[in-house]
Amino acid sequence: MQVKIYTIILISFLFCCSQLRAQQTGGPVISGDFKGLTIDTFLITIEKQSGYKFYYDTAWFDSTRISLSVKNEPLQAVLTAAFKDIGLVYTIDHDKNVFVSKGITVQTDLPESFFAVVTNPQDSSAQTSAKDIEEPEEKVQVAKQDNKLYVIGQKNVNTGEERVTVTGYIRDAKSGEPVIGASVYIQNPTIGVSTDQYGYFTIQLPKGKHTLFVQSIGMTDTKRQLLVQGEGKINIDMAGTVMTLKRVIVSAEKASNIRSLQMGSQKIDIKTIKQVPVVFGEADVLRVALTMPGVKSVGEASTGLNVRGGSADQNLILFNDATIYNPAHFFGMFSAFNPEVVKDVELFKSSIPARYGGRLSSVVNINSREGNKKNITGSAGIGLLTSRINIEGPLVKDKSSFILGGRTTYANWLLKLLPSAYENSKASFYDLNLNITHEINKKNYIYLTGYMSSDRFNLNSDTFYTYGNKNVSLKWKHIFSNKVYSLVTAGYDNYAYKISSEKNPVNAYSLGFDINQAYFKAHVNYFINSKHTVEFGINSLFYKLHSGTYQPIGKESLVVPVEMQAEQALESALYFSDKYNINNKLSIESGIRYSVYNFFGPYTVNNYPDGVPKTEDNIIGTTTYDKGKIVKTYHGPELRIGARYILNQTLSIKAGYNSQRQYIHMLSNTAAMAPTDIWKLSDPNIKPQYGDQVSVGIYKNLKNNTIEISGEIYYKRIKDYLDYKSGAVLVLNPHIETDVLKTKGKAYGAELLIKKLTGKFNGWVSYTYSRILLTADNPETGDFINNGDPYPANYDKPHDVTFIGNYRFSHRFSISLNATYSTGRPITLPIGRFYYADGERTLYANRNGHRIPDYFRTDFSMNIEGNHKVHQKTHNSWTVGVYNLTGRKNPYSVYYVSENGAVNGYKLSIFGSAIPYVNFNIRF
Repeated sequence: MQVKIYTIILISFLFCCSQLRAQQTGGPVISGDFKGLTIDTFLITIEKQSGYKFYYDTAWFDSTRISLSVKNEPLQAVLTAAFKDIGLVYTIDHDKNVFVSKGITVQTDLPESFFAVVTNPQDSSAQTSAKDIEEPEEKVQVAKQDNKLYVIGQKNVNTGEERVTVTGYIRDAKSGEPVIGASVYIQNPTIGVSTDQYGYFTIQLPKGKHTLFVQSIGMTDTKRQLLVQGEGKINIDMAGTVMTLKRVIVSAEKASNIRSLQMGSQKIDIKTIKQVPVVFGEADVLRVALTMPGVKSVGEASTGLNVRGGSADQNLILFNDATIYNPAHFFGMFSAFNPEVVKDVELFKSSIPARYGGRLSSVVNINSREGNKKNITGSAGIGLLTSRINIEGPLVKDKSSFILGGRTTYANWLLKLLPSAYENSKASFYDLNLNITHEINKKNYIYLTGYMSSDRFNLNSDTFYTYGNKNVSLKWKHIFSNKVYSLVTAGYDNYAYKISSEKNPVNAYSLGFDINQAYFKAHVNYFINSKHTVEFGINSLFYKLHSGTYQPIGKESLVVPVEMQAEQALESALYFSDKYNINNKLSIESGIRYSVYNFFGPYTVNNYPDGVPKTEDNIIGTTTYDKGKIVKTYHGPELRIGARYILNQTLSIKAGYNSQRQYIHMLSNTAAMAPTDIWKLSDPNIKPQYGDQVSVGIYKNLKNNTIEISGEIYYKRIKDYLDYKSGAVLVLNPHIETDVLKTKGKAYGAELLIKKLTGKFNGWVSYTYSRILLTADNPETGDFINNGDPYPANYDKPHDVTFIGNYRFSHRFSISLNATYSTGRPITLPIGRFYYADGERTLYANRNGHRIPDYFRTDFSMNIEGNHKVHQKTHNSWTVGVYNLTGRKNPYSVYYVSENGAVNGYKLSIFGSAIPYVNFNIRF
């Protein structure tokens, strides 16, 4: 018996020694010639040899293959050699389980201090320790914080509430910039919120222990273990990640389209913007917006947006809360926003939040980055036509940051290649951005932003066109409590253009126009509880327009000076909105915005008799108002109503209604925005525009939320939109009301969007059917267009289809292709000739009764990146592509010329051939 016991002890001892030796040598030994195996196949083979169980997600793996030859090598040595250059890491626990992951080491043991925080909550030292770790250490990897326990609030505080408010900031661990739109949630019970434009979140959690998950675009998913005892704050740093080929790209928004109350909106991050091929390879914010359903333009070389039947002036384009009146460079071929500075773009087509107003159709909210709070970094790009650079870094590390960006062009070489009719043309532009962010303390933050752009060009003549934007704003954010914070913004915007000619000294002239506006905004966000979130505030905007000046240049000029009277007005609004979650399925958001518009003197108003058309012959006198005197007041409510009902986890329906008032008009007889467009404030003779819209949508996700499908239909009414009379004079016209038409219109349509956001191949397809019909039958105008019957607006394009596709072969090489088709826009054609007053006249068909040929274009690009090593000074990439791959001559317009007694028609194409381009980019 005793011998048996010794035998058992001896066998056990030898077994333990063998196990110990195995641990020391890396576990079981592996032999094999692994040539060209996929990572998945390689791990399965190793699993069979070793007897260990491997756990991994194939989504982490790309097309990389393993080539390795080993003989009697320990398991750990084999895995280390195989994963050395492909970014995979592994962990082996005591139960022979191997966990393989991408860049993040899985912890199989709890840290020694895991329970230290909650060992004795009453102990003051424990409370101090909890406070110290409330914010993750910046130099520690985010993954190492996942299993630590963070105590929120004090245990001995009894609020009598089952749920308490937790707030904080989500920031990029590398740069310190806020992570906008990050999803912050717990799973049981399901409670989630998203961070705002400053990375701030407010969430109500039940008391007790929870796992707080955080996800965001382009960031590594992370989590925090929380012990919620009362109200408190926790700031979380997220690490960036290099997206793998099969991973969900927008993991933070897997179901946001299902659960969000917002409909008719799109959010586009800069990474997506840079993937879409555009003319000359310059990443373009507004061009990518045009690929979304319901958003169109009249053609190439136009950055004016037509959203759901709206004209180009019915879009409020905001850049860090500043209004941009002309968002185009270089004849409309580039948008005015430097892609190196832009962070993301939000587009609201319906259910427009109550805090926005002043336009009928849409709000385009462009946010810039704040700058790196930790290190000096930058980027630069060189293309065929433009170059750009930006530098960013901390002013005070972890508290203040700046970002400075600039862009310019050297395009004259291209213009010299054009036909002789344009060989003497010149063009140049530049834009500058400056953003400064400073944290005064944990409750007060200030943001200073500045923007300036300028364009100057001529088209084979001595006439030069110059225009530009100047914007500056100062914003103060104050956190009153975990439930309430405010934003106070003050700023100044300027848009001006000038047309000048000096070749002939006798006729040398300068024609100028400018808009100046100062604004003040106060916004309050009040998170009442998990069911109620309230927003309210006040906006005030003071306009000062110089409607036109015509001045001589030089002493020899015989030009007679003309100066239009200035216009000034104050537009103010109060707004309130409440988001209410009735239950887990049904949520509603209702709001009201009440706007008041006052048109001020000094101003002289033309008077007309009641009930007769407003024509120059019918002017019966004028009325002059002194400075500061209110000439005319308009006011009225603007409603916002939205509802969402979740049918199941992957299907929801939404409905919304909103009404808008617009007090400023763009006067143009072209379909596109141009530097010579005139803006006009509402006055006693020109009423504000009014519009309302109802829309319904259905949203469905497929294949584990990796494919999004949405469909929306809408109907919109428009009132007092200005069209122009035939032969209208829009520049330097002291009685402009006699040359414009007040119209009413209706717009309706359907939109379909299919997005695939995972795998090597991703992209989206959008289809839009839309109509916009105007009616000019107001007796005050004197002229009935088409005998008072409805006619299409000159930007009406019923069908529009866009395909965007990206295929990533590896981390370093990808291709992109986009194709777009749309119905040709309407035009008015001459159909005959007649004689009147001893002269020959042209007879035109009904307004916009015909169309130019349909539009089709395909673009292709290749994106070649350098290696992704973290510890190197620069990261380089190339973009090579072809715009208008098929060389199709898409007509932008059709014009007619009288030649030898005949009227001949010609098609004008902006890009009538394929245009190759190449861009070099560098980050440091």
